[in-house]
Amino acid sequence: MCCLASFLPFGALAADAEQPPAASETPAAPAPRPPLLERSQEDAQALARLVPKAEQQTLQGGADSFLALWKPANDSDPQGAVIIVPGAGETADWPNAVGPLRQKFPDVGWHSLSISLPDLLADSPQARVEAKPAPEQGESAPAKDLPADANANVAQATAADADTAESTDAEQASEQTDPADAARIFARLDAAVAFAQQHNARSIVLIGHGSGAYWAARYLSETQPPQVQKLVMVAAQTPARVEHDLESLVPTLRVPTADIYYATRSADRSAAAQRLQASKRQKDSQYRQLSLIAMPGNKAAEQEQMFRRVRGWMSL
Repeated sequence: MCCLASFLPFGALAADAEQPPAASETPAAPAPRPPLLERSQEDAQALARLVPKAEQQTLQGGADSFLALWKPANDSDPQGAVIIVPGAGETADWPNAVGPLRQKFPDVGWHSLSISLPDLLADSPQARVEAKPAPEQGESAPAKDLPADANANVAQATAADADTAESTDAEQASEQTDPADAARIFARLDAAVAFAQQHNARSIVLIGHGSGAYWAARYLSETQPPQVQKLVMVAAQTPARVEHDLESLVPTLRVPTADIYYATRSADRSAAAQRLQASKRQKDSQYRQLSLIAMPGNKAAEQEQMFRRVRGWMSL
C-alpha cells in the first residue's frame, strides 16, 4: 500500500500532460501576406538601383506614387521641359528612344522628365467563366426544380437567360477595364505637368514612345491641359482593348503634333498612312508626319537620327 501511494502523484502528472490544451489557447492566425508588386513597380525598383539618386523623383499621381527621372537643362535660360512617356513594358530610362531623349535634351536647353506608367488592368489575366458541359446524346439534361404553378416554363427560361447574362457580363467586364487604366495614367501625367511647372518651364512638350504615344495623345484629347503646347509621337502604337484607337484620336488633337514613324517598317507605314488620312478630316489641322529609317546595325546613329527629328520639329 505504501509503494502504491508513492506512485499516485506521478500518474496524476502524466495524465495532466496528456490532456489537450484548452479551447481558449488557439494558435495565432498567420499574418496576411503583403500584396504582390506590379511588374512596373519591380522594374522601377531595379532602375532606382542603377540611376543616380540626384535624378530620381517620387511623384504622386492619385493613389499611386511612382518613379520619375528628372534632368534639369544645362542652360541658364531653359526653353522649357519635355515629359517623356514610355510604352508598355518600358522603363523611365528605356534604351530605345526614352533614355536617349531624356539624356540629350538637357544639353540643348530643355529640362527632361521621364515617367513610368502602371501595369494595365486590361492586360491582367481575367477569371475564366467555365461553360457547363452539354449532356451526352441520349442523356436528358438535369431539370431545374420546377415550381408547382403554371409559370414553371417561364421560370426555366428566365433561369437560362440569367446564366447566359452572367457569362456575358463577365466577358464585358474584362473589356471595360480601360477607364480605370486611363484614370491612373492621366493622374500620373497631371503630376508630371505640375512638377514641370514648379521648375518654371515656359513650354511643356509631351513625347510618347510606342503605346506611351497613345496615352499622351489621349490625355491631351480628353483633358486638354493648357500648360502643354506640343505633342510628339515616336513609333506610336495603339494598346489592345482600349476604347479609342490613335486613328480616331488624331482629329481631336488641338495642339501641334508630330507623328514620327519608321518608314522602313511596313506595319508602321500603313498605320501612319491611316492617321494621316484621319488628320485631313480636321479643319486647320496642326498634325505633321516625319519618317525615320531603321538602322539595325547602328543603334547609336538610329537614336541620334530620332533625336534630331524631334528637336528639329520642336524648334519650328
